[in-house]
Amino acid sequence: MPNRLIDETSPYLLQHAHNPVDWYPWGPEALERAKQEDKPILLSVGYSACHWCHVMERESFENDDIAALMNTHFVSIKVDREERPDIDSIYMSAVQALSGQGGWPMTVFLTPDGKPFYGGTYFPPEDRGGLPGFPRLLETLAGIYRDKREDIAQTTENLMRRMEQMTPVSDGFEPLTADIIGAAFVVLAGNHDDKHGGFGLQPKFPQPMVQEALLRHYLRTGDFGALEMVELTLDKMARGGIYDQIGGGFHRYSTDTFWLAPHFEKMLYDNALLARLYLHAYQATGKPLYRRIVEETLDYVLREMTDESGGFYSTQDADSEGEEGKFFIWRPEEILEVLGKEDGERFNAYYDVTINGNFEGHSILNVKNPDSEMELLLSRDRAKLYEAREARVKPDRDEKILTAWNGLMMAAFAEAGAALERQDYTEAAAANARFLKKEVRDGDRLLRTYKDGSARLKGYLEDYSFLIEGLLVLHEATFDGEWLQEAVALGHAMVLLFWDAPSGQFYDTGTDHEELVMRPRDVQDNAIPSGSSMAATVLLKLALVTGDGDLDRRAVESLRPMRELMERYPTGAGQWLCALDFYVSSPKEIAIVGEPGSSDTSGLLREVFHSYIPNRVLVGRGPADETIAGLPLAEGRSMLGGKATAYVCRNYTCELPVSAPDALAKQLAG
Repeated sequence: MPNRLIDETSPYLLQHAHNPVDWYPWGPEALERAKQEDKPILLSVGYSACHWCHVMERESFENDDIAALMNTHFVSIKVDREERPDIDSIYMSAVQALSGQGGWPMTVFLTPDGKPFYGGTYFPPEDRGGLPGFPRLLETLAGIYRDKREDIAQTTENLMRRMEQMTPVSDGFEPLTADIIGAAFVVLAGNHDDKHGGFGLQPKFPQPMVQEALLRHYLRTGDFGALEMVELTLDKMARGGIYDQIGGGFHRYSTDTFWLAPHFEKMLYDNALLARLYLHAYQATGKPLYRRIVEETLDYVLREMTDESGGFYSTQDADSEGEEGKFFIWRPEEILEVLGKEDGERFNAYYDVTINGNFEGHSILNVKNPDSEMELLLSRDRAKLYEAREARVKPDRDEKILTAWNGLMMAAFAEAGAALERQDYTEAAAANARFLKKEVRDGDRLLRTYKDGSARLKGYLEDYSFLIEGLLVLHEATFDGEWLQEAVALGHAMVLLFWDAPSGQFYDTGTDHEELVMRPRDVQDNAIPSGSSMAATVLLKLALVTGDGDLDRRAVESLRPMRELMERYPTGAGQWLCALDFYVSSPKEIAIVGEPGSSDTSGLLREVFHSYIPNRVLVGRGPADETIAGLPLAEGRSMLGGKATAYVCRNYTCELPVSAPDALAKQLAG
C-alpha cells in the first residue's frame, strides 16, 4: 500500500511513496498528529539526485523492521529540499549547530511544535564508521523523549538560541568601498589551489559566483593574478571529469582535488551559473574553449532538460541501474567497439581511458594533455560515442520546474543568445519567460514549483530575485518591453513581501508565508546565490532603470552588514561581492532605440554583448514602442537620422548619442 506521499508531485517524495514508512509530507496534518499523540517528529530532507539519499532509502526506509520503529515512535515527515528551501534552511542550521557540518540526506528529530533536539545526515542501518546504527538511534531518542523531557526542553532552548545567532551579519555603519573586494581577493588568493584551480583541496566545488567576482576584480584593477586564477579553474574543470566530455554539461562537484571524479548528478542551477561564467570568461579573453563549453552546456539543457512548455527541469540523477555514474563511465573495449581499433585507441589515449581505469575499474573521460587540434579531430568520435551512450539506461530526471532555477537558466540563455548570436538560445529564454508568467502564478503572487500541469507553494525571495535577473537580461537581448515591465513589477512586489525594515535585510519567506519555528534568513552564497545577495544585485539594476532611489537605498542597506562576510569568508559571499562591485563601479547606463532585429540595431547590440561589461544596465526599444518609454533610462530617446541610436551615461554624465558601432565601442571602453 502506498503512503501519503503518493499524492505529491515532487519526484523525490514520490520515490518514497511505497516505503513501509508511514510518511507524511510537511503540513498541518502531520504536525497536528504529533501534538495529539505527543510523539516526536522525524524529519528527513533530501532531493531526487542525491546519491546518499537513495542509499539511506534502500538501507533503512525500505526495511520493514526499521520502518516499524519509525511508525511506532515517531511521526515521520519527508521533505524535498528543492521545493521547501525554508524548511531545509532552518533545520540545516540546527544540524550544523549540533555537529559542525551538514549535508543530505538530512535527518532531524523535532518536538511536536517543530523545535529540533537532535540531528545529523546519513545514518547506516547498523553501527558503522563511528556512526550509530539508525535503529539504535531511533530507540535511544524515543526513550529520551519519553523519559527525559526536561533535558529535551533545555536542548531545544539552547539550540534555538544558537540557530538565531548563526546568520553572519555585522553592524552596517562603515562605508562600502572597493577595499572590501581587495581584502576578499587576498583571502581567496591565499586559499587558491595554484596547481589545479579552485579553492581548498577536496571535495572541490566550482563556486561560479566567486569566479565571477574574481573576473570583475581583474577588470576593475587590471590584476592579472585574478584572471589567472579564473582561467586555471575554468581550464581544469573543462578538461576534467566534472564536465561531461561526451554530452556536455557539468556534474555537481568533484570528490577529489583534480576535478576528476564527480558526484554525477547534474543540477540545473550549476549549469546555468557555469554557462554564464564561461560566457563572461569568453567575453573577457576570447578563448575558443570557453565558447565551446557554453554552447555544449546550453545545447545539453535544450536537448535533455527542457520541457515542451518552455520550462527547464531540475536535475538528472547520479545513479542508473542502482550504480552511481554508470551511465557516464567507459571501458576501453567499449570505445573500440564503437570507433574501431585505430580511432578508438587514439580516443582512449587522449581521454585517459585505460584498462585499470580511474573510477572503480572504469574510466571517467578527462584530458591530461590538452590539444585543441586533437579535440577538433575527435569531435566526430565524441558524437558517435554520444549516440552509443544513448542506448544505455539513463539516470532518472527530476522534472519539476522551479521558478528560481529557471530564472538562472533564463539569464544564461538570454545572454548567450545575444553574445553568441544564437537565436535558438534567445528563443529558449523567451519561451521560458512566457511559461513562467502563465503557469507559476496565483494572481499576482509568484509560486515556487510546477509539475504535471499545476503550480504550488508560495515563492521565496530567491524565486523573485533570480527571476528578476533573468527577465532583465531577456529584455536586454530582445528589446521586449514586457519583460522589463515584469521585472520592475516583481521588484516592487519583492520588497513588499520580503523586506524587513527594522533589520534592513530581506527574509527568505514572505509576509504571507506559514508560521515556522523561525523566519529563515540565509545570507550566505552557497551552490547558488542567496536570495538576499541576488535581491541586492537586481535592486541596484532596477534603481538605475527606474530612477527609484528607494530601491537603491534598500540594496545598499542590505549590503552594509555583509562587510565582514565579504572580507573574511569570501567563498560564501561571491554574489555579494559582485553586487558590491556593481555598486562601487559607476555602472554604464545604456539605452538603444532601433528596430529590433534590424542590421543597424544588431550592430550596436553586438558591441554591447561581445565585450565583457558586467557593470551595466541596458534598456532597448523600438522607435514606436511606448511600453517603457516613460522609464528614465528610455525617456526622451529617439533614433537619429533614421538609424538605430545608442545613448551611454555614467556618473550622472551622458555621452553624445551615436549610431556607428565603432563609436559605441569607444564609449563603452571609456
